[in-house]
Amino acid sequence: MTTQNKQVAPAKGKLGILLPGMGAVATTFIAGVHAVRKGIAQPVGSLCEMGTIRLGKRTDDNVPRIRDYVSLAELDDLVFGGWDLFEDNCYEAALEAGVLDKELITQLKDELSAIRPMTAVFDPAYVKRLRGEHVKTGTSKMHLAEQLMEDIKRFQADNGCDRLVAVWCGSTEVYREPTAVHATLKSFEEGLHNSDDEIAPSQIYAYACVKLGVPYCNGAPNMSVDIGAIQELARETRTPIAGKDFKTGQTLMKTILAPGFKARMLGIKGWFSTNILGNRDGEVLDDPGSFKSKEISKLSVLESVLQPDKYPELYKELYHKVRINYYPPHGDNKEGWDNIDIFGWLGYPMQIKVDFLCRDSILAAPIVLDLALFSDYAKRAEMRGTQEWLSFYFKSPMTAEGLYPEHDLFIQLMKLKNTLRHYNGDGLITHLGNEYYD
Repeated sequence: MTTQNKQVAPAKGKLGILLPGMGAVATTFIAGVHAVRKGIAQPVGSLCEMGTIRLGKRTDDNVPRIRDYVSLAELDDLVFGGWDLFEDNCYEAALEAGVLDKELITQLKDELSAIRPMTAVFDPAYVKRLRGEHVKTGTSKMHLAEQLMEDIKRFQADNGCDRLVAVWCGSTEVYREPTAVHATLKSFEEGLHNSDDEIAPSQIYAYACVKLGVPYCNGAPNMSVDIGAIQELARETRTPIAGKDFKTGQTLMKTILAPGFKARMLGIKGWFSTNILGNRDGEVLDDPGSFKSKEISKLSVLESVLQPDKYPELYKELYHKVRINYYPPHGDNKEGWDNIDIFGWLGYPMQIKVDFLCRDSILAAPIVLDLALFSDYAKRAEMRGTQEWLSFYFKSPMTAEGLYPEHDLFIQLMKLKNTLRHYNGDGLITHLGNEYYD
């Protein structure tokens, strides 16, 4: 891959960030950005805001902040909007979510109260544990998509936004396999006009955004932008798309630990994972259909990292089980517990126990920020279609057809930073380092 000094349009003016689903994750993200703006908090967890990138040799000591290296939208230039099933404004929704301290939310009351969700597209067949109170009605699913597009245009005009991006922060939908309606843009648009039952609400949002050229990132395991129709539309409208499913608690740990075991050629006999959480996400995942979508997303990680077909002696017999349990007393404070049975030299067994008392929305919020800023950069750099370089943020990274996804967190990070170097015309970092010794 050769470098190219591509002229990327600068991030001038306001960037509107549209969020389908304005619950715990979205309100934590929005409140966090406002807190950082006011100087009462730091953007911990955001690669865009706190990460650095090395240029040239180690001896050059040229390690700028990513924000100073490429043109990214400033936090002061971000404007927030979105859709939700409930009409609570962001202040009310943040209090209800219970992620952030009430004292912090109160300091941001004016800013959060001003953000009210637009009516949502909702179908109870896809999220069975919730009932929409603030939803659109229409003569067809195409009519709903057209209403979303009007929302997007109105939001941009009312807020004076120069550019827009969208990041799905809504619930996990029930698992469905792709059908003929998802295969091509023509069949999908016919399906919208005919209100095909196989077209999910998340796909309607994806269609509306990508049709208008708005970059779209899928933060749930829903099948939305990873279908032929939306990928075709993204190429046609020259729009970046990325997904899927934010990599937060337990899966984040797996993509850190599993590459280490593989690097040291340690075998794994079993990996049992269970979660308890009590927020709206936990309630939705209490439905077997929605859980299946999440289960498939979570299960795919280890097989991809460990490559049991290439290392059968170490991983072919791996037993991997994932469970999610709804437990209201924990609220957003998820507990992810893992039991890992590994073996080493001469097959001798060992065990590792991980008990991650994490805060799901706290881990997800900086991901939303980075995806918004990087997908806006991708649009200005004239990238289009699947953005595999953003795999760093997802449990189930999208790839070109025929490619297996790369789940190793450290390879993903190298790919992300080398993409930025490539588009800035700088040499890629391989870590070979022979020049220091020859």
